[in-house]
Amino acid sequence: MNETLQSLAALLNVEVAQLGKAFTQLSETDHRYLKDIKVNVSNALGYATLSKKESYLLALSVASNQGKQIFVEAFTSLAKKEGATDADVAETLACVSLLNINNVFYRFRHFAKKEFYSTNPAGIKMNIMLSPVLGKEFFELMSLAVSALNGCEMCVGSHEESLMKLGTSQQRVYDAMRLTSIVKGFLVITD
Repeated sequence: MNETLQSLAALLNVEVAQLGKAFTQLSETDHRYLKDIKVNVSNALGYATLSKKESYLLALSVASNQGKQIFVEAFTSLAKKEGATDADVAETLACVSLLNINNVFYRFRHFAKKEFYSTNPAGIKMNIMLSPVLGKEFFELMSLAVSALNGCEMCVGSHEESLMKLGTSQQRVYDAMRLTSIVKGFLVITD
């Protein structure tokens, strides 16, 4: 068994077999990308501007958004080891759901570019955004990550602006987005 593959599985708290066929193929050919992805994931989960708990909750939001249940469970377990509560995990999943609603709706408004759609109220309840368990700043950071995953330009701009108003550093935003992109890239080739 390839040592890099074993190390990656251990880092993510999963069995090697749970990584899937693509990782087995990379391992069997000793492909250099396997080493790259292991280093990228390891680095992304260790950015200085994000706590371990925050990193795992962001990774959880990506796994949930991408429908990767094995990694939803893995990142939930890792986040809990770093102090995440059941309420933190539930709010992460709720954030992903709400942002999927918003991203589709507001992306439609943006693409359609018609006054009727832009001026009528959305009628979408978003009470969770008023006083999130995870705190307003981190909820906005996660909202930005999910919005970027889902390609909602309007939502990305709005959440990034909110983060700047809350005093979030651009480095923290940048690191959260690097983590989000790396975890998505990793998840794309899992089964």
